[in-house]
Amino acid sequence: MAVAETFNSIYSDQTNSLSPKLKIYIKNGYNYLISNSIHLLIIPTILSTAIYHLSALDFPQIVTVTKILISYRNSHPHLAIICLFSALMAIIYILSVIARRKHVYLVDFACYKHDPCFLISRETFFEKLGGCISPESLAFCEKVMERSGVSDKFFTYGTENFPPKSSFECAREEAEIVLSGAVDDVLEKTGVNPRDIGVVIVNISTFNPVPSLSAMIVNRHKLREDVLSYNLGGMGCSAGLIAIDLAKRLLQVGHNTYALVVSLESATAGHYVGEDRSKLLSNCLFRMGAAAILLSNHPSDRRSSKYELKHTLRTHLGADDKAYNCVMQEVDKDARVGISITKDVSAVAGEALKKNISSLGPLVLPISEQLIFLAALIARKVFKKKGVKPYVPDFKLAFEHFCIHAGGKAVLDEVERNLKLTKWDMEPSRMTLYRYSNTSSSSLWYELAYAEAKGRVKKGDRVWQIAFGSGFKCASGVWRALRTIDPSKEDNPWIGIIDQFPVT
Repeated sequence: MAVAETFNSIYSDQTNSLSPKLKIYIKNGYNYLISNSIHLLIIPTILSTAIYHLSALDFPQIVTVTKILISYRNSHPHLAIICLFSALMAIIYILSVIARRKHVYLVDFACYKHDPCFLISRETFFEKLGGCISPESLAFCEKVMERSGVSDKFFTYGTENFPPKSSFECAREEAEIVLSGAVDDVLEKTGVNPRDIGVVIVNISTFNPVPSLSAMIVNRHKLREDVLSYNLGGMGCSAGLIAIDLAKRLLQVGHNTYALVVSLESATAGHYVGEDRSKLLSNCLFRMGAAAILLSNHPSDRRSSKYELKHTLRTHLGADDKAYNCVMQEVDKDARVGISITKDVSAVAGEALKKNISSLGPLVLPISEQLIFLAALIARKVFKKKGVKPYVPDFKLAFEHFCIHAGGKAVLDEVERNLKLTKWDMEPSRMTLYRYSNTSSSSLWYELAYAEAKGRVKKGDRVWQIAFGSGFKCASGVWRALRTIDPSKEDNPWIGIIDQFPVT
C-alpha cells in the first residue's frame, strides 16, 4: 500500500515538500497516462505479440498453415457467409439494445422572473414580522438573517398580504403566479405546441390543492387527453431532480414526445407565526420561485437542445430515524403548523452527500481518480493504515460547473470544504442564495441560469446539480452541454443585471 500512501501524500493539503506547480504537473501527467492507458499499452502489446508469434515461425511452417486454411475454406464454401451473417446479426442486436434506451435532451428551461412589487427590505420585513411573533423570536430571526448570506433586499411572498395570511387563497395565488410565469416563458422560448407535450410533472412540498397543480397546467394550456400527469408532494428541496429522474425514465421507454417538469414551492403555505424557533427558520430562508424545464426524446431535437441528460442518482436515508426527523412539518404546542429544521440537518446532509458521491463517482470520474480512491480505501479498511486519510476525488476533473442547492450559507460552506471547490465553482450557488434566498427545488435552475448569463457554459461542458431534501434525500443530476450558450441570446432572470455580480 505504499502507492496509496504516496498518492495520498501528494494530494494532501498538508504536504509542503512539493511546490503547487509541481503538484499540478504530476497530477495532470498521471491523469493523462491513466486515461490514455488503452492506447499507450494495449496497442503496442498486440503488435509485439503478433510480431513474436510470426518470428517464431519459419517459412515452411507459414506455407503449411496457409495450405490448411485454403483447404478448410474449400471444404466449407459457405463458412464465410455464415460468419458474416452471424456478425451482422450480432451488430443488429447490439444496436437495437442501444437504441431501446432513448437519449433525453433538455430543450430549454425558464425561471420565474420576480415582479419588483414583491421586493422588500430586511428592515421592513422585520417590522411587519414583529407584529406576529414575540420580541425574543424576532431577535432570533434577525440573527439568522444576518448569517444567512441573503441580500438586505429580497423577494418575499407572491401576495400583497405580508405577513401572509395562513389561508388557502394566498398560497394558491402565489403558486399560480410563479407557475404560470415559468411555464409561459419556456413554451415561448421553445415554440413547442402544448398539444405535443406527453408528460407533465410538478413538484411542490407544502401546498397540494385539489385539483393538483399539474392539473392546473393541463387546464391552462389545454393539453391533450392522454397526457401523463404527476404531482409530487412532500419531497422537499431535492424533488426537482427526482422529477427529472421520473421524466427521464418515462421518456426512455416511451414514444417520441416532450416532458414538462415544473419545480416550485409556496413560501406562503409554509409561513409560521408561532414561537418554536426550529420552525421560525423557514420564515427566514424560504422564498417564492419556480422553474419550468422542457425535456425531449426526439432525436431531431438534439441539434436545437441545450443539454443532454447523462445521469440521475438518488440517495435516501429515510430508514435512519435521525435523518427522517431532521426536517419535518408538524404542529407546535399551540396547534400551529410549521416546518421544523433541527440541528442534525448539517450532519445528515453531509452523510447523504458522501453516500451519493460514492455511487456517482464511478460513473463520472476518470479512471485515474478512481484508482487513487480505491488504493486509499484498501489501505485504510483492509491494511488498517491509520495514517492514510480518506481521499476526496477531484470532481473538477469530471465537471466544469457545479449547481449546489442554495439551502443556506452553512450548507454551501460544508459542500465547498468537502469537495474542495473554489470560489468560482461556488459563485452561482452563493449568488442565487444572495439574490433569491432558498427557492427550494427551483434554486438549481436559477444557478444554471447564472452560469449561462455569465457566458461560462461551452459546448461539451459537464454540469453537476446537487440537491438535498427532507426524508432525508440527496439527489444528483449530470448534464452535458450540446452547444455553447450565448448570453446575448438568452432571456433569464439574470440578464440585464449580471454585471452587478458577484458581490463581495
